[in-house]
Amino acid sequence: MADFTRWAAQDQRRDFHDYNDLWRWSVEDLEDFWDAIARYSEFPFHTRGDVVLTERKMPGAEWFPNSTLNFADLLLRYAAERPDELAVVSVSETFGRQELTFAELHAQVSAVAAALVRMGVGQGDRVVAFLPNTPPALIGFLATVSLGAIWSLCAPDMGHVAVLDRFRQIEPKVLIAQDGYVHAGTKIDRRDVLGVIEAGLPTLTQTIRISVLGSKPESAVEWSDVASKTVPLISPVSVPFDHPLWVVYSSGTTGNPKPIVHGHGGVGLEMTKQQLHMNARAGDRFTWLTSSGWIMWNAQWCALSAGMAVVMYDGAPNHPDMGVVWRLMADERVTFFGAGAAFFEGCLKADVVPRDLDLSALIGLGSTGSPLSDHAYDWIYRNVKADLWLAPMSGGTDLAGAFVGGNPMMPVRRGEMQCRYLGNAVRAFDPKGQEVFGTVGELVCTEPLPSMPLFFWGDDDGSRLHDSYYDTYPGVWRHGDWIEINEDGGSVIYGRSDATINRKGLRLGSAEIYQAVEGLDFILDSLVVDLEFLGRDSFMPLFVVMKGDTPLDGPAREAINTAIREAVSARFIPSEIVEIAEVPRTMSGKKLEVPVKKLLLGGDPAAVVNRDSMANPAAFDIFITYAATRAAQT
Repeated sequence: MADFTRWAAQDQRRDFHDYNDLWRWSVEDLEDFWDAIARYSEFPFHTRGDVVLTERKMPGAEWFPNSTLNFADLLLRYAAERPDELAVVSVSETFGRQELTFAELHAQVSAVAAALVRMGVGQGDRVVAFLPNTPPALIGFLATVSLGAIWSLCAPDMGHVAVLDRFRQIEPKVLIAQDGYVHAGTKIDRRDVLGVIEAGLPTLTQTIRISVLGSKPESAVEWSDVASKTVPLISPVSVPFDHPLWVVYSSGTTGNPKPIVHGHGGVGLEMTKQQLHMNARAGDRFTWLTSSGWIMWNAQWCALSAGMAVVMYDGAPNHPDMGVVWRLMADERVTFFGAGAAFFEGCLKADVVPRDLDLSALIGLGSTGSPLSDHAYDWIYRNVKADLWLAPMSGGTDLAGAFVGGNPMMPVRRGEMQCRYLGNAVRAFDPKGQEVFGTVGELVCTEPLPSMPLFFWGDDDGSRLHDSYYDTYPGVWRHGDWIEINEDGGSVIYGRSDATINRKGLRLGSAEIYQAVEGLDFILDSLVVDLEFLGRDSFMPLFVVMKGDTPLDGPAREAINTAIREAVSARFIPSEIVEIAEVPRTMSGKKLEVPVKKLLLGGDPAAVVNRDSMANPAAFDIFITYAATRAAQT
């Protein structure tokens, strides 16, 4: 960051007195800033046009028209510069420890890309994967996008309903899948789930199978047979700056998960800028504790794009105990480690003391997914390392990046994120669209970013994209988080301002919970909200309307949890299941999730909902009683 600041001051012929001065330039002179990022980093364009941004508008900003590139070049260019240096270290309960140099990574990417070409995959086709956080997912991703095809990934602990709700929308041609894995010392068989997924994707023409638990079906191709072939090294094809790179999913409160499409250039340039905020240095080692279903799986390649080695972990973070990940950090000499805030809170509660290990290589620590409590800050500096740079950040799947986060040149303040990211015009707005400081408001972004979604898959008229981000403040991105920004640019995130479920960093729409729960024959209706509290674990109660005289007893509760575990994920099992008489709804039949959430977070019952707009006003009374009971208990 210091080097870029000096370079930019000379390049722009101006002085930057402090970071906030640099930030103001980056959001006021967008074109100059993003051009500077590209030139400073020697961004690997294939051809470079003269225009940076055609028009400052949201949605619809067009970045770097007439420029071509391929995202894969950003990660593979080190194969020529430092072929024998480590690119990836993978530590997996299923596969043990593996290493890949940059040259070996390039060779395997080339082999898989050649196989995909033989399978008929070309520019614009979709390749999907059902894989954990291990090298095949990275290799498959780079092979896919090097051809100009489009990548999408789900974690193997997800249920078939959740996977099909995602993959069906994009009609994939090839599936790369693993038939099982080891978690917490136990083998998990996913062959039946995988069979349902394959049967539910009629557009598939080929499956590449990683066989862990048994032999592959005759119709599938074995991964090891593909990745081990020796072929000429691939040169990624040229695609436009805004060519689709991947489809990731962020769920709204109703309907199928939103299939968000990001572009090669936008994600690549955003990652290049994020290297400054990570203090990323070639030769260092980076780990983010992530599921392959979380956007942090995608984000970790920011480190690889800087020439860092990425240490991937595929296993239970609490097996055999909560110290397993910290021992990995010591053994692998990791320099920057990140995880969801819930991991650090869990270590605090388990009285883990990582400082007893050799963490001398560890310089930085990141956190995201939910707010990191003051107690967790204290625990980290007391029990991990006193001279650590703690850099929590907050952003999202939607923009494949962060809005606020760390800066290695600024002080760390307990409970606060250090700065607004360069190029990100982040503000806090009140309900009237006025900027506020020192008080909680809606997190908004008032200027376009290269990594904002190109579009939602299947959203031909753009209405779903508009309604997701731009329906509250026209022309301004509303992210759906509560944020407080102080005059120095530091910030505190207070959780989601909408009804999206956010469990340990993974976002999910309530519709997916309802689909699983209301599929049970003894459940008539349901409502779920996720309550995020600063300094406390999130709390997700599920309210159910039972059928007839069926009691909400132990077996019924277990059946509900099992349905969610199998159809969605164990991560979304509710904190509490409560029986209600009926779900409160609007006149048009929509469930009143947001008013219930606001009420349970302490809102005034008279202010959070207009009962005249309700179809069944009396149904809200049980939630007022429930809120009062919880307030008394907590």
